Amino acid sequence: MTLLYGIKNCDTMKKARAYLEQQNQPYQFWDYRVDGLTAELLASFCQQLGWQALLNTRGTTYRALSDADKADMTEQKARQLMLAQPALIKRPVLVHQQRYLVGFSSASYQDFFAATPSAG
Repeated sequence: MTLLYGIKNCDTMKKARAYLEQQNQPYQFWDYRVDGLTAELLASFCQQLGWQALLNTRGTTYRALSDADKADMTEQKARQLMLAQPALIKRPVLVHQQRYLVGFSSASYQDFFAATPSAG
């Protein structure tokens, strides 16, 4: 099963969902605000993708953080901030056959699914 993690009203999420639907790729959507975000799930994202890749430093939520929160960023600090404010996680996070991808572009999704071995 393909899993797509993010926040429902995000424009990038809408593009990713539209792409998956156009490609007839079945998926389950996980909304951090509705379905929640656990420390364990975030830890698996960090392990697979790296916390730096997950932390969305370009978004309004990050820009609204205090200078103290932004200073001396470590993985532990980033995880605490992302758990408290899931909008800090770059979206979407795609998981398919135990492979992970963060962010969206149609080219990256096309390459991602093309490189996934079939279950045959």
